[in-house]
Amino acid sequence: MDFKNGAWILEEGVAAFEPKQIYEKHITKTEVTLIAPTTKILDKGGTLGGILLTIKITSPSDGVLRLQSFHHMGLKDRDPKFELDTEEKELETEEKDGCLTIKSGNISLVINEENGEMKYMRGDTLLTKSNLAFVKEDFRGMPYDTTGRGSHMAEQLSLGVGELVYGLGERFGAFVKNGQHIDIWNKDGGTSSDQSYKNIPFYMTNKGYGVFVNEPDRVDFEVASNQVSKVVFSVEGESLDYFIFDGPTMKDVLVKYTDLTGKPALPPQWSFGLWLSTSFTTDYDEKTVMSFIDGMLDRGIPLSVFHFDCCWMKEFHWTDFTFDEKTFPDPKGLIKRIHDKGIRVCVWINPYIAQASDAFKEGMEKGYFLTRENGDVWQWDMWQPGMAIVDFTNPDAWTWYQGKLKTLTDMGVDCFKTDFGERIPTDCVYHNGNDPKKMHNYYTYLYNKCVYEFLQKEKGEENALVFARSATAGGQKFPVHWGGDCWSDYEPMEQSLRGGLSLTSSGFGFWSHDIGGFEQTSTADVYKRWAAFGLCSSHSRLHGSSSYRVPWLYDEEAVEVVREFTRRKLSLLPYLYSEAVKCHKTGIPVMRSMALEFPEDRNCAYLDKQFMLGESILVAPVFREDSVAEYYLPKGKWINLFTGERREGGDWLTEKVDYHTIPMWIKSNTILATSNYTEDADFDFEKELELVAYDVTDAKCDVYKNGELLVTYEMKLTDEKKGEYEYRFIYGKQVHEDFKPNVVVF
Repeated sequence: MDFKNGAWILEEGVAAFEPKQIYEKHITKTEVTLIAPTTKILDKGGTLGGILLTIKITSPSDGVLRLQSFHHMGLKDRDPKFELDTEEKELETEEKDGCLTIKSGNISLVINEENGEMKYMRGDTLLTKSNLAFVKEDFRGMPYDTTGRGSHMAEQLSLGVGELVYGLGERFGAFVKNGQHIDIWNKDGGTSSDQSYKNIPFYMTNKGYGVFVNEPDRVDFEVASNQVSKVVFSVEGESLDYFIFDGPTMKDVLVKYTDLTGKPALPPQWSFGLWLSTSFTTDYDEKTVMSFIDGMLDRGIPLSVFHFDCCWMKEFHWTDFTFDEKTFPDPKGLIKRIHDKGIRVCVWINPYIAQASDAFKEGMEKGYFLTRENGDVWQWDMWQPGMAIVDFTNPDAWTWYQGKLKTLTDMGVDCFKTDFGERIPTDCVYHNGNDPKKMHNYYTYLYNKCVYEFLQKEKGEENALVFARSATAGGQKFPVHWGGDCWSDYEPMEQSLRGGLSLTSSGFGFWSHDIGGFEQTSTADVYKRWAAFGLCSSHSRLHGSSSYRVPWLYDEEAVEVVREFTRRKLSLLPYLYSEAVKCHKTGIPVMRSMALEFPEDRNCAYLDKQFMLGESILVAPVFREDSVAEYYLPKGKWINLFTGERREGGDWLTEKVDYHTIPMWIKSNTILATSNYTEDADFDFEKELELVAYDVTDAKCDVYKNGELLVTYEMKLTDEKKGEYEYRFIYGKQVHEDFKPNVVVF
């Protein structure tokens, strides 16, 4: 919310009330409570009225502080709330020279008791200054302020010289958020606007700290926009709750943030292979499906998952969880035939139930849908005529929905694409009485949790997976997420990458996008470039809107490109899967920005057209018709994955790239876990593992299998002239006695 008019004055009618002193304090081992008047109290008469703020400071873990501020505390506590690990740790407190210092790990909040000023410190280094305020939009003086309307709680945190802000969910505009006004409110707006499917009220800066606003309702962020040296965030109401995390690096911030909100679950190994979709509104039946699958396999393109999008169900009946008998008379037999080819099956679902379906009648009669205040089912005609929305706060509706999914898993379906979940109304009633405004963003959390937990039970922890579009804070626990509906040109390809890097800067570990673009049909040129990019992402799916995405419909070279990059990705699967395990354990994403990996290199701060795939591989997609790639290699030595060329970094490169390569560079002193097996994604690393040492001086490589350590290989150069090394294998519990992977020194 923009409360200020320039630097000096507030907007007309707006009044802001900031702490002017600490009048009273209560200190325990785990909590500090402060009573902070917003006018200076000179005598007892000054205590007879006015606005008073209550401030509570706690810590869920070392290096993290939580600040809760309240105006009126008598309001009913309304759900939902984010599911957080908020165990309270002991605080260190010190009172000295009129200041109260509250410390957790290396971060401290220093409060001037005389004037109420607050600042966050890392040791003796200033992180940010705080200007907390209660704000009224229509303030007419104390005697008239009785309605509670127009109330907001706002925090203003300072930014230092050169300080840059990252995160706030999946955002398709500039990767660095400085200068942007960001509304944390999920919308179905495609990938080319300021709207987002995945709004996360969390940001971090290159100063190495992060901020999470613990509010599932709308949060308004002014990021160095109205006040160009401040981040201002506000929520409607009488209270504000936020956490601040000290890194000291941005990676450390993500570790601590996901300690609080949840680590990304570990996707199954098979999910890292190539997915092929029917596309959205295309015509298809069993013959079409099998022709696509056989066409890919006959052309030597390994497939891991085949996805049935909306039209596996009858028109006007989405979502009724029933295969259209006209086009799929034997769905169980079809799924078995797909399984027999070593391919898993995914089907499209959403939480909206069309009026024409039998599921609607059942859900309406049993009270499983959102209702209006008069008890009518909440319906509208956007997306499906007369559709209703499943109420996941109703335990019986939750169980009913999972029962519908079970009819599909009993047929052999392996996973679900959980589409939609953004256009959730606020003029509705929930079964458990949850606040509908707070539920707008939070709805997607319950939706994806319902489906994910069902798959955990039905398929086992190691095979649970959704392919989700919408998300809120904590949604990273239910991977994988894809970037939503993009057009099919170079610009949307670039926008998609920015959105993905922004999302993975917000606690999400895995990300995908529609190879070739979603809307319309790309040129063969764009398709081939997007295939290279998509198959260097953590997850890779060929998907579109009204046209198919099989490569032979573009040109024969597209077939070669998809085949080559699919097999290249499978050859890197031991590395990718091991990076995924590390992501699951730490919260550091598999696909990550250059700024996250190289925070000390100022040239990386704004880069959003290249990325790191794990810790060791730099990828720079081509975004131009003239086949020119422009990218930056950070300082250090690098080895080209395709050519073996060695380069010293610290400079920009411009090169012409054919369709069969993409700039992919390996950091020196890397041991890369690879495989010579490229037929499918569901293979045993133990049988086909090859470790490639790139200019190693002293390095190690951890390789994981089934989520557990398979082997650690350590290697140290002892004599450079003779090329002699010390090395050792450390084996995990899963290893057979005769296991010894091949090692290649490059």
